[in-house]
Amino acid sequence: MSYAIEPWQLRWRGLAVDQLRRTESTFALSNGHIGLRGTLDEGEPRGLPGTYLNGFYEEHDLPYGEAGYGYPEAGQTIVNVTDGKIIRLLVEDEPLDMRYGRALEHERALDFRTGTLRRRTVWESPTGRVVTVRSERLVSFTQRAVAAIHYEVEPQDDLQLVVQSDLLANEPIERHTNDPRVAAALDAPLISEFTYAEDKRAVLAHRTRRSGLRMAAAMDHVLSVENGVHTAISAEDDLARFTAAVDVPAGGCLRLTKFLGYGWSGQRSAPALRAQVEAALAGALQTGWDGMLAEQRAFLDDFWEVADITLDGDDELQQAVRFALFHVLQAGARGETRAIPGKGLTGPGYDGHAFWDTEIFVLPILTYTLPEAARDALRWRHSTLDKARERARVLGLDGAAFPWRSINGAECSAYWPAGTAAFHVSGDVAYATAQYLDATQDEAFDRGCAVELLVETARLWTSLGHHDRHDGFRIDGVTGPDEYSAIVDNNIYTNLIAQRNFRAAVDACTRHPSVAASLDVSPDELAAWTSAADKMTIPYDTLLEVHPQSENFTKHAEWDFENTPEDCYPLLLNYPYFDLYRKQVVKQADLVLAMQLRGDAFTAEQKERNFAYYEARTVRDSSLSAGTQAVLAAEVGHLELAYDYLLEAAYTDLHDLHDNVHNGLHMASLAGACAAIVAGFGGMRDHSGLTFAPRLPLCLRGYTFRLCFRNTRFCVSVTSSSATYEIISGGALELHHHGEPITVKPDSPVTMPIPPTPSPPRPAQPFGREPRARIPNGT
Repeated sequence: MSYAIEPWQLRWRGLAVDQLRRTESTFALSNGHIGLRGTLDEGEPRGLPGTYLNGFYEEHDLPYGEAGYGYPEAGQTIVNVTDGKIIRLLVEDEPLDMRYGRALEHERALDFRTGTLRRRTVWESPTGRVVTVRSERLVSFTQRAVAAIHYEVEPQDDLQLVVQSDLLANEPIERHTNDPRVAAALDAPLISEFTYAEDKRAVLAHRTRRSGLRMAAAMDHVLSVENGVHTAISAEDDLARFTAAVDVPAGGCLRLTKFLGYGWSGQRSAPALRAQVEAALAGALQTGWDGMLAEQRAFLDDFWEVADITLDGDDELQQAVRFALFHVLQAGARGETRAIPGKGLTGPGYDGHAFWDTEIFVLPILTYTLPEAARDALRWRHSTLDKARERARVLGLDGAAFPWRSINGAECSAYWPAGTAAFHVSGDVAYATAQYLDATQDEAFDRGCAVELLVETARLWTSLGHHDRHDGFRIDGVTGPDEYSAIVDNNIYTNLIAQRNFRAAVDACTRHPSVAASLDVSPDELAAWTSAADKMTIPYDTLLEVHPQSENFTKHAEWDFENTPEDCYPLLLNYPYFDLYRKQVVKQADLVLAMQLRGDAFTAEQKERNFAYYEARTVRDSSLSAGTQAVLAAEVGHLELAYDYLLEAAYTDLHDLHDNVHNGLHMASLAGACAAIVAGFGGMRDHSGLTFAPRLPLCLRGYTFRLCFRNTRFCVSVTSSSATYEIISGGALELHHHGEPITVKPDSPVTMPIPPTPSPPRPAQPFGREPRARIPNGT
């Protein structure tokens, strides 16, 4: 069994119980605030049920064999909150359970245009009674606190049907963690504070034991039947249930619409949260099911107008790319001053933490398609500045040190080479801030958030780095993106990100001197930032004619790839870190990522040599890598290799390449697949304005992508011989095509020829680590 290949939906025919964990992730619905895993309506059979509220977590102690100064003390783990998805059906007293009786027909489909998960089942009970069940589920993009399910049952014969609609808290879940602290924190994490049930409505309010957070879930129902119906409702601490019993004639239909409202707070009372979720229900009921469907479709029509990517020549990849765009949208659309977790809200992987993945992989997609979502994610970073400043102070530094992994903005990584030394995260925040400002020219965000973010991150670098005796500016003792190299000097990625940070901070203070003055930025400080940027140390190996990803990296011993068994990957689970740290083995793109983000700092010849060098040493033990390698492979001329890496990024979740999609989707890999097309084959760069260098791989007959830049929506269409730039809405754009300036005006598309692609020798990968290109769907 596998997904049907269709351009606008992900459809699974038949029931494979052993694949439920995987499909629960791929069929997840979210709006960035509420996340519902794609479990069956009945709640069972199930793989890993999950309902999540962005930012709602429980604390637990972090494990340390030996204590150390500056180690974070508390971890944070996302909580599976009250489950409102459950609708059970009893057919003449026999519960519909897909493990019993016979599923004569069964399919589910995630529709990227309607934003809903649909299900259709024809089920025969053990005693031979047949019903057709149809359901459609959504998490609203327009009504942030609302989810809804429309549920229909048609019996083949005259039957009594009973539906039970639940709110279930502290749902028992099998925990897959080796840390007893985490397991204890998540064992019945919610403490009941309030219950209410009347007519067709129920509300449950709970709080966490340690984190001090409070949440409420509410449900209400609209029931449509042709004959008399008996209903009842009840509520206890962890369960509220609405029950409806009705006799339905053959060919008749029982219709139930279930509206759900969710809210949480670290400050408001249980009565206030009850009022919030009941208000959300009132709005949903006023809109109605058909109205909510219409709102959802209109929102997505607008999104696809500005974000769609079309591929001519690869139907399966077309589906995968739209799947990727849809889930990136779901992760951030209505986060609104909350983080975008590494798994979105599709599962409990990474404990629900946000990483630097957000700023470097996810936000570039949102910045050019749904900029308000990118703005809100950066506002979350700004809202956590106090925690970042405190973290910097603990480490003896100035400015703001943003966490490597977190839910609420405080560092909660027990792995100190990353949690303490991965200072590039602060530069990543600054990079995304500057990128968003350039793409939107958002004056309010600039004055209200951006200047402070850029100033405080620049201050971190001046206290972390120093000028050496040769007057270069060094940043020593840090961990870059490659976690197989830790506590290194002058990681080029980090230094180039810091250099851009310095210059962006100077520009911001020049634009807004009054804001700079309020932050006590002095002329001497501005001069120091300019000097550090101008004198940033960028190591170079003149013998090999490549850039070492950090100082002396190219002098390390080589890893013995040929004698590394395939089942010993990922290496971090099979070899000691000290051995990884002293060898030339790269977990994920590091120097190669620097060439994508700061391509203005390298010549074309350096990019080609650097790419080949690191291609032979990068094992891709991280899902972050393939998309970046695709982008640089395309830039230097390895179009077919770039296509292979595009496939790996696009199929990471759909084909479960890392055997962990049951814990949620990989947002950075999904975003990386989109970047592989737009920044890779499309050659989009934003180092100075918008530039494009499109090329077409042999595997495609053509492709298009759509973007938004400074309120102008435009489309780029590429064939083997030319690229056409066309305005969808908005004003004229000044762009570059393969280095040539062009002006694109409304109603006046510009078509430009594509020059020949360079064809350097295809580089080798480490033995056994070639791109994981197309494999049979569903394996």
